[in-house]
Amino acid sequence: MPVIPLDSAADPRLADYRDLTDVSLRRVSEPAGGLYIAESSKVLDRALRAGHRPRSVLVQEKFLADALALVGEDAEVYVVPAEVAERVTGYTVHRGLLASMHRPALASVEEVVRDARLVVVLEDVVDHTNIGAAFRSAAALGADAVLVTPRCADPLYRRSVRVSMGTVFQVPWTRLPEWSDAAPLLHDAGFHLAALALSDDAVTLDAFSAAGHERIALLMGSEGDGLSRGALAAADTVVTIPMAGGVDSLNVAAASAVALWELGRGRRA
Repeated sequence: MPVIPLDSAADPRLADYRDLTDVSLRRVSEPAGGLYIAESSKVLDRALRAGHRPRSVLVQEKFLADALALVGEDAEVYVVPAEVAERVTGYTVHRGLLASMHRPALASVEEVVRDARLVVVLEDVVDHTNIGAAFRSAAALGADAVLVTPRCADPLYRRSVRVSMGTVFQVPWTRLPEWSDAAPLLHDAGFHLAALALSDDAVTLDAFSAAGHERIALLMGSEGDGLSRGALAAADTVVTIPMAGGVDSLNVAAASAVALWELGRGRRA
C-alpha cells in the first residue's frame, strides 16, 4: 500500500474529498460515485469491521500510524498538511483522518428484518444529526434493524456517521419502498406497526410495551410534521410517550431513545 505525500489541493487524486461541507453534501441523498466518507479512526475502524472497503485515506502526518494500522495494504494513503486538507474539504479536519469508502449495495427489506424482533422505521427524517443519534440509540438499546423511507436523509452522510459514532455500520439497515408496498412487507413478516405520534386514540408507551407484541416496527416521523398520513394509516397502534410540563413531544432522536429503552427492556436481558 503506497503512502503518498501530496502538497497541492488541486491534485486530482484528492477528488473524493473535495467540497465535503454540509451545504455541498446536503444537496443529494447519496454522493456521486458510490462512495461515502468515514471521518476519524474510530469510525473507519467500525466501517472496516463491518466489511466495508476503503478507496483511499486522507491523513495528516501525525495520524499516519493510525491510518496504516487500520487499512494495511488495502488502500492508498495520501499524507497532506492540515491547510491542504482544509482547502480540499472546505472545513477544518479536526480528527486528522478521512477515508473514502466504497458504498456497499443495500440488502433487501426481507433480508434485513428476517431475524429481527424490534425494528426502527425512520420516515422522512432529513436532519443528519437526528439520523446519527437514532442509529446510536438503536445500537445501544436493542433494536435489531433500522429501515429508512425513500426521502429520509442518507445514514452514510459523514455527519450522520460521526454522530452515530460509527454505529450505522453496526445496525443492519436498508431503505423501504413507499408505504403502499412497505406496509404489506412488514405485516407479512409478522410485525406489529407502532406509530409514535399524538392521537386521541393513542396508547401510552408503557401500556403498549406491556402488551408483549413479538415483533415490533416502531415508526418515527420527521422533525416538523411527524408521521405522514400514509404511515399512520399503515400503523396497527398509535403510541405516545406521556409528557409533563406542558410539553407534547420530543425530538425524534430523544423519542427513539425513550421508546427503545422501554420496548427493549426484556429483549436486552
